[in-house]
Amino acid sequence: MRAEAQAHVDSINEALALLRQSLDWDRALRRLDELNARVEDPTLWNDAKQAQDVMRERRRLDEAISATRAIESEMAGTVELIELAEAEGDQELADEGARSLAELAERAEADKVKALLNGEADANDTYLEINAGAGGTESQDWAEMLQRMYTRWAERHGMKVELVDYHAGEQAGIKSATLLVKGENAYGYAKTESGVHRLVRISPYDSSARRHTSFSSVWVYPVIDDNIEVNYNESDLRIDTYRASGAGGQHINTTDSAVRITHIPTGIVVQCQNQRSQHKNKAEAYNQLRARLYERELAEREAAANAQNATKTDIGWGHQIRSYVLQPYQLVKDLRTGVTSTAPGDVLDGKLDDFMAAALSQRVTGETVAVDDVD
Repeated sequence: MRAEAQAHVDSINEALALLRQSLDWDRALRRLDELNARVEDPTLWNDAKQAQDVMRERRRLDEAISATRAIESEMAGTVELIELAEAEGDQELADEGARSLAELAERAEADKVKALLNGEADANDTYLEINAGAGGTESQDWAEMLQRMYTRWAERHGMKVELVDYHAGEQAGIKSATLLVKGENAYGYAKTESGVHRLVRISPYDSSARRHTSFSSVWVYPVIDDNIEVNYNESDLRIDTYRASGAGGQHINTTDSAVRITHIPTGIVVQCQNQRSQHKNKAEAYNQLRARLYERELAEREAAANAQNATKTDIGWGHQIRSYVLQPYQLVKDLRTGVTSTAPGDVLDGKLDDFMAAALSQRVTGETVAVDDVD
């Protein structure tokens, strides 16, 4: 078999080994049998929440096991086809088999990324909090671009996005926004986006057409389910109510329905104003607070683990700056992934969100998206 095809086989085998290791293969098979037996028990459905959790775990395990077995089977069949084609001197069929192996290697790599999302909260839904930095309209416009980017990325990957909190800028953009992203492994995929994001461009708001640098922060924290306990004292909380800002509507600007909760010991502040009811806004704000406190606990655990590992030298993107550069002639580049797009101004202006979502897909999941093919 040619070196190119063999390289694909080696890549697939490496991904499969990691998949089996991350799943703890034998334990996963036993656990799936247990879950299948529970699903057949009619008493399970007496508790809707428990049934939902069981079905969710069963679906996740079944999909992971089935995907691993499917890749193994397809690889074996394709390798056999290539060897047969080479033995008979059928170069066209051998080339087709090599292309199939390349596609299979991409699938295995994507499944490997999913398998690595095995953290305590990686499978949970997630909050994305975006705040404009110093710089007035420039930074507020950049914050809104980030909000659209994450929304487009999530929707493109079959996730649902809800706007939990929103504060518009004075002239353009937003001062802050909080998104609730619902989908499998939403937190696992998005958690590396926490940090400061920078945009360098010729400002459309500057009559002198000078280059401006804008900053916005993005913080990601998981939605906490009932299986995770977060402790805090009610006496440590300060709860404020205020009138929601927005386009208006019945009661939205006439009652103190918006809620802000401050956790005094840590300085964590959460707020919600998307619901008409103060009671619902308070419940959502409490959910955000629990999520923020849990994310803080996870960060402290990680810091402690890294401190014990004195030989660790890798520096990740964690809370560092991600940079986007918009240059003349409509060149856009994500400096972290190297994703670049060029197009006429009127075309790129309509595709900027798609470009940013494509760059996000590449740095989060390794998925490559052809920006110029986006309608």
